This record gives sequence, structure tokens and C-alpha cells, in this order.
Amino acid sequence: MSEKFNDVDNAEAGLALKGTSDLERIEAPVTLKAYLLCAFASFGGIFFGYDSGYINGVTGSPIFIEIIEGAGATALSTQNNSLIVSILSVGTFFGALVAGDMADFFGRRPTVIAGCIIYTIGCVLQAASHGLALIVVGRLIAGFGVGFVSATIILYMSEVAPKKVRGALVSGYQFAITLGLLTAACVNYAVQDRTDTGSYRIPISIQFAWAIILATGLFLLPESPRYFVKRGNIDGAAGVLARLRGQPLDSAYIQAELAEIVANAEYERQHTPDTGYIGSWMQCFSGGLWNGASNLRRTILGTSLQMMQQWTGVNFIFYFSTPFLQSTGAISNPFIISLIFTLVNVCSTPISFYTIERFGRRPLLIGGAFGMLVCQFLVGIIGVTIGFNKTHDVIVDGITKSIPNNIAAVNAQIAFIAIFIFFFASTWGPGAWVLIGEIFPLPIRSRGVALSTASNWLWNAIITVITPYMVGKDKGNLKSSVFFIWGGLCAAAFVYSYFLVPETKGLSLEQVDRMLQEVTPRNSASWKPTTTYAAEAGMNADGNLKQRTLHVDDVKAAPRDL
Repeated sequence: MSEKFNDVDNAEAGLALKGTSDLERIEAPVTLKAYLLCAFASFGGIFFGYDSGYINGVTGSPIFIEIIEGAGATALSTQNNSLIVSILSVGTFFGALVAGDMADFFGRRPTVIAGCIIYTIGCVLQAASHGLALIVVGRLIAGFGVGFVSATIILYMSEVAPKKVRGALVSGYQFAITLGLLTAACVNYAVQDRTDTGSYRIPISIQFAWAIILATGLFLLPESPRYFVKRGNIDGAAGVLARLRGQPLDSAYIQAELAEIVANAEYERQHTPDTGYIGSWMQCFSGGLWNGASNLRRTILGTSLQMMQQWTGVNFIFYFSTPFLQSTGAISNPFIISLIFTLVNVCSTPISFYTIERFGRRPLLIGGAFGMLVCQFLVGIIGVTIGFNKTHDVIVDGITKSIPNNIAAVNAQIAFIAIFIFFFASTWGPGAWVLIGEIFPLPIRSRGVALSTASNWLWNAIITVITPYMVGKDKGNLKSSVFFIWGGLCAAAFVYSYFLVPETKGLSLEQVDRMLQEVTPRNSASWKPTTTYAAEAGMNADGNLKQRTLHVDDVKAAPRDL
């Protein structure tokens, strides 16, 4: 790596960068190319969405149920249902953690490509399965690949997207998740009447397409300029930045933005001691709990944001809505209702492309949490009074079925579930992903995003493990009462958002770093930058940085700093 700096022959020399104190000129105007690059990168969300959605239909397939449970079985046991659904999240948890190191050692782009390859191996095993063991192993391995992709795509998009539209572009990741869910719902509906193994092998096999498309396209995308700066490759960072911003290499915009990134990296390097590999992980937990800018607080913020997103209960709808609605006896075709929920999710998410930049991250999360808690409590109240929970038995074709006393009340519950999905999809769905890509400083960004993503998958796994036990007829059988749990957790998310979530709209990643040092989350919306890191590093009259940027010694030490 150090060969790029052969013209630097002493420790006092450096690469000349032209910085600026003009806050409006630290980033080039937004181009169509920036939109298209991030739009394609966001395609990685389809892995998450499709894997979350297709299993909802597969676990309701009569053929699949008999393969897992034996001939004559009509439903998966609580234990097997919990295992099959949750094992993916276990894989993604560990995959996301490993991705933090991979993204620093090998780059953001190669890590995502590696995730696609691992994901493909898991898909092969699932498609070949004819029993419980292989489907579980396949989903575990596929989950490891999804962990690579989900953690690194957010990191990559946050680092390459222009600050003015970063929230909207990263929200595209959540939109891709919803498209994956919709595709899975359509596939499940299309194969629901099949009486052969195609009822579960077709939904599984379609996953190959996502890995091929994303891996192939990523060979054509540039690496993150901030990754190159972290590794000491300033020439590489300049070339990539020029390509991303659609500017010539000697553009004043490119020089100013790169100078700001480098100056911030130097600032962070000075405040982040070289403590080896284990110590570099421990840097994620350094600083005081009451210091809003400490790495510890940022890590807690990132991991708790993803925890809260899972606590809303949204994946209860997308993982378990088919068997849950089947169990109520009120819905003749639960696949249709599941498809409607997914359509609401898809159509609501693009609203955030506008609102997250117009109103900001903080108002969206506060308002979204309030809307969700109202809907969840209404579903629960209607259910325990006149809805799902009030039933009577009828005999249909010689089979005794439990039917709700008030079908209209059940329909009202379904309507409020759809409204809940609207609030989630337009606020917390994209908002949590956007924020975790913005709040970490460069030295710990890849690991901070990895820990946050791993938190999402950890709580995803916990919820998918315990939910069948909460609603299973032979277990907790909570029926509509489960929505009181989700409502209470949404109330916690509302309080959390008000006190702990900062506003990052319109700020560069380096400015977010400064904002967190100077104000509390509740005052963050009014904070405005007054200087640049490049200006503070010191510039000559012609704009060149007085201080060094990266020296030969730094470049040689860079791999050890990881």
C-alpha cells in the first residue's frame, strides 16, 4: 500500500490537499450518478426482505409441514417453527460481527461480494433439503451471508452518499427490504396450491437471483473513499471520490471534501490510541456513559436503535402472520391478508425518501413510535373485548373450527395492523438504518455499524424464538393480547426517541461527529456547523493544509491500526 507514497521521502512531507473553511463547498453538488450508485447498492436489502418473507409461507405449506413433522401433520410444532424461523437470525448475528473486520481489512465492496457467495451456498443446501437438518443448516449459512451484506451495505451507502440526500438514499435499503418481502409474498401465493416439493423449493431457489445480481453489480461499483483514507491510500480516495461526485480529479469540490475527510481522520486518529486488534474492538466501548460523544454512547445508541426497531413487533406480522391468521379462523385466505400487509409496507416506505430529509430523522422516529403504539394497543383492546379472542366452535365438513363471534371487529384489527405497518415503514423502518450509518467516527465506523446490525439480528432471533411460545395454542396462546406487549415496547421506543435520538439531517459524517460532541440529542436539531476540520487543521493562504495529512509512517502503520 505504501508504494503510492514513494514521492514522500521524509516524515515531514505529506500529500498536498486543498482544504476550505466554506461549509457550503465541502461537498460537490448531487449528481444522477450518485443516486444510481446508491440505488443499486441498496438492492442488498432484498436479501433481508425475501429471507424474512418467504419463510412465512413455507412454514404454512402442507407439503413442507409433513416433510418436517411426518405424514398427517397439519402444523409445525412450536419448537420446529421457532428453530426454522430464528436460525437465520443467528447466522446473520455472527455474520454481521465478522463483517466489521472484513470491511476494514479487505474493503466494503469485497465484503459484500463474499456475503453473496456465502448466501448462495446456504441457498443450495436449503433447496436440496428434504428434512429438518439441512433446512436449518442452510438457513444458518445463508444467514451468515445476509449478515455480511446487511452490515456492510449500510456502511458503504452512508460513506458514499452525498450528505443532502444521504437519508433518502440509505432509506432505499429499507425499500429494498420491503420489495423482498413483497416478492416473497407473491411467490408464496403462487405456489400455495402446489402438492409437490416445489411448494417450498421454488421460494428457496429464487434467492439465487439476488446473490448473482448484487455480486455482479458490485464489481462495477467503486470502493468507499473513506475506506481508502482509513487505509492511508489518499490517491485511491481521490479517484473514487471524483467518480462518485462526477467531478474531475482536480476539482475544488473534490479537494475540499477529501481534505475534510482526511482532517477528520487525523483528528480521530490522534484521539484513538493504537492498542492492537482486541484494543481496537474495545475502542467501541471507550469513554463515559454520560458523555454524548463517547464511543460507548454511540455504540449504545446504534445497538439500541436496532433493538427498538425489532421491539416494535413488525416481524411478528411478517414472520408469523400466516399461521397466526389461520389460527383465528376468521380469514378464509390468510395469504391474501399477508400480501396486503406487504403491499402497505412497500407503498409506505418511499414516503420516507422525502420526509427523512424534509423533517429529519428525530421527528420521524418520535412520531412513528407514537403512531405505532396507538395502533398496537387498539388491536389488543379490540381483540380481547370483541375480536380475535372471542370465538365459538362450528363444524365445517366434519371438522370443528374456532370462529370469532364478531367478524367486523376482526377486520378492524386487521385494518389497524395495516396502519401500524404504514407508520413503521415510513419512520422506524428506514430511520434506524439511516442513523446507524451516520453516528460513528471513522476509526470505529465499520465495527460500530456491525455491532448495531448484529443487535438487529440478535433481537430478531430472540423475538422469533419466543413468539411461537407466546402465541402457540399449546403454549402461551396469547392471541390478541400479544399486541399489548408490542404496544408497550413501542411506548418505550417513543420515550427513547425523545431523549436519546439526535438529529443528523443535512450534515456530513464529519459534521455529525462534531455535533455529537457539542450538543445533547434534544438540542441537536438547532445545531449548525461553524467551521471545518480542514480549517482547524490549519491552511495556507492558498488553501493547502499546513499540517501533514498522512505520512509514510502512518501508511505503514495503518494495517496495524485496524
